[in-house]
Amino acid sequence: MPVDGPVGRSVGGPAGRPVSGPRLRRALLAGLVAAAVAVPVSGAARPEAVPAPAPATVRPPRSATPAALDERYVATRADILAAGRAAERAGHRRRAGNLRAMAAPDRRFLSFDGRDGGRTVEVFGDLARAERIAVLVPGSDTGLDSYARLLAGATRLRAALPGRVALLAWLGYRTPATLSAEVLTSARAAEGAHALRGFVRTLRRLRPDAGIALLCHSYGSVVCGRAAPGLEVTDIVLYGSAGVGADSVAALRTRATVWAGRAGGDWVAGVPHTRIVLPFATLGFGTDPVAPEFGARPFAAGDGGHSDYLKAGTISLANLAAIASGGAPVEAGAHA
Repeated sequence: MPVDGPVGRSVGGPAGRPVSGPRLRRALLAGLVAAAVAVPVSGAARPEAVPAPAPATVRPPRSATPAALDERYVATRADILAAGRAAERAGHRRRAGNLRAMAAPDRRFLSFDGRDGGRTVEVFGDLARAERIAVLVPGSDTGLDSYARLLAGATRLRAALPGRVALLAWLGYRTPATLSAEVLTSARAAEGAHALRGFVRTLRRLRPDAGIALLCHSYGSVVCGRAAPGLEVTDIVLYGSAGVGADSVAALRTRATVWAGRAGGDWVAGVPHTRIVLPFATLGFGTDPVAPEFGARPFAAGDGGHSDYLKAGTISLANLAAIASGGAPVEAGAHA
């Protein structure tokens, strides 16, 4: 099928017959499904399960005082070290090395669970005294074995934030693989949304006066969309998003300010913005979050690719930091 126009327009089909926008979107989405399924089946190995003990630290912190948080960080470090020893005994040296790095004395974690791909929340900044809290919600292919990427982005974002803002890197769900059929459905997002809602409730109890901004990248935006109704946050920021499973900001049923930005080189722009209901699943995530009809506040995100939003010196990083701080994003031409 020759495609020489943007998705949503009628373009040339077989024998010159026009192909309608909805039909084209369905065809393109079907192609994405085929590719997502074919790649893993044709030889991409699934990650092997790495054994880990149940964490000893499971209850939320009792308070957000510096002493209580320090006690939590020490206890969580012990959980990370225990998981590292289990990985080492099982011969998973890469995982063991990653966990030793996470257990360094200058790292601080609110929670950690090494089972089922890993769940963890890392703290950057002074959570006890922060006026605002930014929560990074990552997308696909994020886990303990790829945590360095999340850490690098979080570190750069923290450097761009003022001291009154604490940053939390939240890996609270088992993310789907980019090359999988799961990334086209909201199944993993439903699990993540449940966990995210519980986490935000804990933050609200610990820091009732702090503003909370969710920074939701890629598939993480689907998690945030599922969690949004009634969630007590000030801002929900969608970036690199193919959709959130809702057709408009109003459908999210949130009082938060919803922002959306996408970089010029992000391949997500080419994903068909539609939903197809099948007997076994719903594929796709609906309206493009950066489209005017979705109703989000736009922000400039530069010309980078899908993984470039938190690169140093980019307007996307500057604007994510500005929104997380409670300020206004800058226009593309105003960014030095």
